[in-house]
Parts: sequence; C-alpha cells; structure tokens
Amino acid sequence: QVQLVESGGGSVQPGGSLRLSCTASGHTFSRSTMAWFRQAPGKEREFVSGISWSGGTVTHAESAKGRFTITRDNAKSTVSLQMNSLKPEDTAVYYCAARTAAGEIYGRAWYGEVNYDAWGQGTQVTVSS
Repeated sequence: QVQLVESGGGSVQPGGSLRLSCTASGHTFSRSTMAWFRQAPGKEREFVSGISWSGGTVTHAESAKGRFTITRDNAKSTVSLQMNSLKPEDTAVYYCAARTAAGEIYGRAWYGEVNYDAWGQGTQVTVSS
C-alpha cells in the first residue's frame, strides 16, 4: 500500500519561505509521477506543481511559477516543494500526490486529481502577518 507523509508546513509572514517534503513508501517511487496540490478554506483542491518520474519534466500552476520549486530524490523516495515569496493567498493545506501508473502525463492531465492514485494526509501552510 502506498503511503505518503508530508512535513514542513507551518506559519510564516508574507514574503517568507517554507520547504515542504513528502516521503513515500510502499511503491516504486522512482517510477511515479509526483505532485503537490493545495486546498484553501472554502475552495476546491487545486494543482500546484508536479514532477515526472525522472525529474526531467516539471510543471507549475500559474500561481506557483517563479516562486515555487519542486524537486525529487529517488534514492530517498522524497519529493520537496520549496516555496519562496509566500503570499497570504498561499494559505492552504498542501497535499502530496502520486501517480503510480507507469508513463508520462501531459498538459492539463497534471491538474486532474483523478490522475493520481495516492495522497498524503496534508500539511497546513499559513501565511499571515
């Protein structure tokens, strides 16, 4: 059974930085597409950033471009999200997601929750002065 455990959430002032990490177990991490989603209070969960199994393809939502960086370490079965220049609108519960099926995904498929078959429990990020 796939398990994803997030860490690194917390509270930060606007303009600050946080680094989220997700540790995976129970599947072949190195073959999985990984992503971060978030859900703000009263809103639907939305895609933030994704990375292909090799790390060769990285995709960001417009809200994350230029501020967030997603990386992975297949040797440690971890995926990380470095978030800089945080804004109050980044406040949300952040979820790590895995697509364990082999093969690439393209375009809008990155954004679809249905394309991921394992989820972490989420970690809270609060950006406030």
